[in-house]
Parts: sequence; structure tokens; C-alpha cells
Amino acid sequence: MANSVNYQQELIRTLERDLTDNKTPSVFLHACCAPCASACLEVLDRFADITVFFYNPNITVREEYEHRLAELKRLVSLMPFKHSVSVLEGEYEPELFLKMAAGLENEPERGRRCVGCYSERLEKTAFEAAKRGFDYFATTLTLSPLKPAGVINTIGYGIGKNVLSEQDTCRYLPSDFKKNNGYLRSIELSKEYGLYRQNYCGCIYSRS
Repeated sequence: MANSVNYQQELIRTLERDLTDNKTPSVFLHACCAPCASACLEVLDRFADITVFFYNPNITVREEYEHRLAELKRLVSLMPFKHSVSVLEGEYEPELFLKMAAGLENEPERGRRCVGCYSERLEKTAFEAAKRGFDYFATTLTLSPLKPAGVINTIGYGIGKNVLSEQDTCRYLPSDFKKNNGYLRSIELSKEYGLYRQNYCGCIYSRS
């Protein structure tokens, strides 16, 4: 997909089409943390029922993983929603990330290690979404100014097309949640709900 694509516009157009058909779509949303999820949930709750999927094998310190998960659950319990919103915890599998990252330890941020990490999390999200009968799978990763929406969406589209079986009705929902001041909104919501904002993505290679 070209970088000129407005992925956030595609998201809105897709979900509005479902509402026009008198259907409330269901979205299986991969989330990396509560701050990123906050602004994404505000957008998606206008259109869809949401299950937030916390699957992050890149978080290599168990205490950090549990802290982020607890904050996500707390956020969902506090935010007002129009539609159904719940949290599902995936398996904690840091060994999978470390295996994938072997040989890529010295890659720069947004390099091949990060691309592999995006793929690992999105593929798991897609399989779980399809297994559970969701209409769409998506991710909060595109909210971050440090993560390239074009790369993430290309991965998501590829998984939806090439990994899921022809029998699966689940589709990838594109996004660029940083659009329309989405990242700034996440900062505002973090302050409003007193959320823990980490200063690294989670893996040992990005920890400052």
C-alpha cells in the first residue's frame, strides 16, 4: 500500500458502511498499553463492539507486562462506552519474541527486529480474531508517532490475505490512529485517568 493512503479514513469508511447496513461490527483490537488504547477506543467505540487483546511477547520483563495489563483493565473499567468493550489477555510468551529477534539485536528502532515484532503480534491477533468469529482485527500500534503506519498496515493486509484461510470471514481493519491528533488525545486521556506511560516499547533492546 502506498504511503499516501489515508488509513484512518479507510477505517472510518469501512465501519460506517457496516452501520449503514444496520450492523454493529465487532473489532478484535490488539493493544500494547493503556495510553495507546485510550484514544483508539474513543474512535472505535463510535462504531463497534470491541474486545481489546493484550498480546505482547516483546515485553520481556514480567513486572512490566503485568503493570501494563493492569492499567489496560483499569482504563476499560473507567472509560464510558457506547458499545461493548472488554479485555482479553493473550498468553505471555516472551520466548517467542527473543527467538524471532535472535541475530537482530543490533538493529535500529523501526528496523527488521521491529517489523518482525509487528508481524508476530498481528498474526496472533488475526488467528484469535478469526477463531472467535470477529468481523475485523486491528491494532493500536499505529497511534505512536515512532511506528510507521504504512509498514504496519501492509503487514496487516498481508496477514488478512495470505495467512487466514478462505473460510475465515475476519478482515484486517486498517488504521492510522495518530491522525486527527490521536496521539495528543492519548496524552490527554492518560492525564485524565492517571495512566502509567512507559518510555520504551517493552523489549530489552529498546529499554533506555
